[in-house]
Amino acid sequence: MLRVSAQLAPQNIQKHISHIQPKARTALDRGLQQSEVFAQLKYSISEEVQGGTFVGNIAKDLGLDKTVLKNRGYRIVAGSSEPLFEVNENDGILYLKSKVDREEVCERVSPCLINLKTVLENPLEIHYVSVEILDMNDHSPVFPEKEKKLEISESALPGARFQLQAARDPDVGQFSIQQYKLSHNDHFRLEVKDKGDDGKLPILIVQKPLDRETVKKHSLVLTALDGGKPPKTGSMNIQILILDVNDNVPVFSSDAYSVTLRENAPLGTKVIQVNATDLDDGSNGQVIYSLGKSMNQHALNIFDINPITGDITVKGLIDYEERDKYEIEIEASDKGLAPLTTEKSVIVKIIDLNDNAPEIEVTSFSSSIPEDSRPGTTVALISVNDLDSGLNGKVICSMSEDIPFTLSQTIQDTIFSLITKSPLDREKQSHYDLTIFAKDTGQPPLSSEKTISVVVSDVNDNSPEFFLSPYTFYLTEANEPGTSVFSVKAFDRDDNDNALISYQIVRDGKENNKLTSFLNINSETGDIVALKSFDFETLKTFHFQVVATDSGTPSLSSNVTVNVFILDQNDNAPVILYPLSSNGSAEGVEEIPRNVNAGHLVTKVRAYDADIGYNGWLLFSLQEVTDHSLFGLDRYTGQIRTLRSFTETDETEHKLVILVKDNGNVSLSTTATVIVKLVEPKEAFAASDMKSAAKDEEDNNVTFYLMITLGSVSVLFIISIIVLIAMQCSKSTDYTSKYLQETNYDGTLCHSIQYRSGDKRYMLVGPTMSIGSTIVPGSHANTLVLPDRRITSEEVR
Repeated sequence: MLRVSAQLAPQNIQKHISHIQPKARTALDRGLQQSEVFAQLKYSISEEVQGGTFVGNIAKDLGLDKTVLKNRGYRIVAGSSEPLFEVNENDGILYLKSKVDREEVCERVSPCLINLKTVLENPLEIHYVSVEILDMNDHSPVFPEKEKKLEISESALPGARFQLQAARDPDVGQFSIQQYKLSHNDHFRLEVKDKGDDGKLPILIVQKPLDRETVKKHSLVLTALDGGKPPKTGSMNIQILILDVNDNVPVFSSDAYSVTLRENAPLGTKVIQVNATDLDDGSNGQVIYSLGKSMNQHALNIFDINPITGDITVKGLIDYEERDKYEIEIEASDKGLAPLTTEKSVIVKIIDLNDNAPEIEVTSFSSSIPEDSRPGTTVALISVNDLDSGLNGKVICSMSEDIPFTLSQTIQDTIFSLITKSPLDREKQSHYDLTIFAKDTGQPPLSSEKTISVVVSDVNDNSPEFFLSPYTFYLTEANEPGTSVFSVKAFDRDDNDNALISYQIVRDGKENNKLTSFLNINSETGDIVALKSFDFETLKTFHFQVVATDSGTPSLSSNVTVNVFILDQNDNAPVILYPLSSNGSAEGVEEIPRNVNAGHLVTKVRAYDADIGYNGWLLFSLQEVTDHSLFGLDRYTGQIRTLRSFTETDETEHKLVILVKDNGNVSLSTTATVIVKLVEPKEAFAASDMKSAAKDEEDNNVTFYLMITLGSVSVLFIISIIVLIAMQCSKSTDYTSKYLQETNYDGTLCHSIQYRSGDKRYMLVGPTMSIGSTIVPGSHANTLVLPDRRITSEEVR
């Protein structure tokens, strides 16, 4: 079909000027300036025709001279896209360049127009040509999906609407979709809504109530038809799934449930299985089981049900004597949002067994009984009971025989008395766990036992006992007053207040106990404090008694003798006995002939130390001498002797300072000064006679003092020996050796006085001897020779 029209269109020239090539644009601008008048043509052609198809003769329709077309550059001004048409510049005929698809070129635009611009130069002419692409029914309706799945609840009411997806047809006009059809179905119908330019929209409407339990799924076919002759169609399968609604109640498989069960059935025993079904789907059809809420707590504690399988099991003790029948309420519920429930009763009958052991009950129980209770004293009343009957309920009671308790049956067969059968002693056993056995006479017999604890309470029947008897303590002299010097300790086998001990010193005013006024004791701990400082040189030993008393009613007590030995320490410095001047200073003058030989005894320094042992063992040394080659000093005897003969060049007077010190740990010392004068022989003899007389008198005085001292020490020693022998006679040899065999310090004898004779040292000993000491024959074991502990050193010469 060809339609041609010509009209003036100067207003459209400027609109399309941008699509003209630069050279033509110049001519076009020039033509515009000249106000040229141009024409417009319109043609139509069907889609899908082949390329090269004749469209129209532009030259003829415009009345153009064909001979000048080529010279004037007749052409189509193309845009950026590839042109669909071409014009023959020789004859001015418009051809289709390639096959055209209207839906591709214009999609859903109607009508589909292709606007072309043709140009002639010299002079410039522009002619507009419009070509309409005519539609053909070359497309069938197409749905977006081949199959559509819908889910509709079975509770949907008639008239419920569900919009479906519309089909698509690229054709336009009468060739577009004109109607929809739905396959036959009693529950659904189709309604089509016309939306004008947007096409027709299919709507699915429920026209009959749905029931998932009757029909779970509906299959429909929706068909779209266009306006072609014959019409083209497209279809879509619709699968409608009916969603379940919880509208069915679970139903039990049996109208009544009844079962028997033996008592004492083990935990977990299966009693019965119940079953219920629900016609609903999914969670609405899943059934869970539970025990009824109206059941009493006792039944809930005994039975349990599996919520999935419906198995009823035992979870508590089944006791026929307690209950012989149970009615269990079972609930079956689905899992819907609003669950539906059905109830059913299960009757459980219990079969009796001999399953009850005797029960023991303790009444009137005294958990504590005094240890001085007489045999036959009642401790508790025992009641036994068996819930079974007949021989199964007859009970025999017993308990162990090796305990001081027994059972005595009372008037009633089920009540027994627990009594003592022998004396009790808390100090031997203070607590008893008594086990009472009860056994019935059933077959097989059942038994039980019960243990009760009986505490034997204390009675004050034990006196305090000291850990040692007697106590022997060694106290170093010069102790600090007010400090604890030793301690005694006692224990009491009783308990609580009966074992609470207090201490005190016996002060009876006797001569032997006068020293107790200088002692004090802590009544709670037994620590003894000396209120004065003791002096070994004044007091060497004493004893006293301590009484320990408990707090019972009446109280009991015991005493112990405490022997105290004062130990010497080096607290006395040596005292020079000779030389001694008239004014009391330790100075003396000795005159010797000048012609004496080497080894001549010049004099002997004598000293005394009130201490004993090594504290009183004295050593002599030369602290100062005018000539070391003339005189020598024996460090043990104090003898001063000449070391050589005197010469004419020696001085006539020599001064010797002798240091006398003891052997204490911290030694004490003193000095004596001896002036030695050298005289001629005649003068020496005269002076010697006078000195001998004076020396004899002095020796007599020293001997007298020594005799008094030795006598006093001997008397004290004999008294000590007598006291110790009396104490030892009252105790075993083992006991004495236990406490008296050890020495208190190395090499020093307790309560001893030592003296020297020549090169040997002697000591009067007290109760103990030092290790390594030797008994002097004929001394009656009272005199020891000490091993020589002299330190080898070269004498000062």
